[in-house]
Parts: sequence; structure tokens; C-alpha cells
Amino acid sequence: MNRIGVFFAEGYEEIEALTVVDLLRRVDIRVDMVSITAEKTVKGSHGIAVGMDQVLSEADFGAFDGIVLPGGMPGTKNLEHCEELMKQVDAFVKDEKLVCAICAAPSILGHRGHLQGRKATVYPGMEGELTGAEWVADKAVTDGNIITARGMGCAIAFGLAIIEKLKGEQAADEMAQKVVYQL
Repeated sequence: MNRIGVFFAEGYEEIEALTVVDLLRRVDIRVDMVSITAEKTVKGSHGIAVGMDQVLSEADFGAFDGIVLPGGMPGTKNLEHCEELMKQVDAFVKDEKLVCAICAAPSILGHRGHLQGRKATVYPGMEGELTGAEWVADKAVTDGNIITARGMGCAIAFGLAIIEKLKGEQAADEMAQKVVYQL
């Protein structure tokens, strides 16, 4: 079974994070919701507080097949300022493990040099933050081990792209039908 860590910082975009958690769990991908702080409850950018499975110090990065970075403000900036998480993002990219970012969060990958020569997308107006990338206007973009998406309205496409990467196109298509999503 695949295992994914979704990382939550104060000010995350609720729909982007929780849509991914929901879709992945529906196809039996183990998802650990991880607070980047010592607090097991994290408040999103719209004031919705969500209980986490664990905090960063408890996360077993060696067990994760992938990392998901939700967007939102100031959530994206808070993720980027978390040194331990950024060390792990760098290691996952280097080891060609799955790294996924949506909305403003692909900017983190751009800032860290992980998008050089890759296709990627980001929240409209932030294209300049994708240092070295070829910007694509799609809802979700997969290039090797990196998946990026544009924003909240693309959260289902983002989740389906992760499912496709981990479980195949048929599994993603079946989930799209189950949730009545038009591709």
C-alpha cells in the first residue's frame, strides 16, 4: 500500500489539502495528515481547524512514498519556513520520490531549484516563482516525480493526478466517475 504525507501549516487552503486526503483514502492510499508544528490541530486560511494524525516530530519520512504541500496563505510561506520539512522535500526530489504541490506551494519547489527544465503550474500570477520551469496552464501537471496544480478549483484534478501516478490511469478514471468529476 502506498503512503503519503500531507503537510499542514497554519493558514493552509482547506479544500486543497482535504480534497487530496479524501480522494487518496477512497482508493486505499494511506494518508498521514501531519502538522508542521507541535500542535495536533491546525487552522486553515478560512478559520477551519482540523485535527491531524501526527505532528512533524512523529513523521516517518522513510515510510512515505510521497509528500503533498497544500497551498494557501500564509500556509505556503509557513511550509517554506519549516527547515525540517524543506530538508525532506529536497531529499524526496533527489531520490525521485513523489512531491506534489498545489496553488502557491509550487513556488516552494521553484525557489528550491526543483523545477529546472520541468513542466509545472502554479496559482495565476505566481508563474515567475517557478524558477527554471516551463509554465503550463493545465489544472494539474505531472513531470516525472513532481505534480503541481493551479489552485482550489483544481483540487480534484490534483488528487486524481496523484492517484494516477500511484495507482494508474484506470484507478484515477474510476475515482473521477465515482465523484462525478468531468475530466
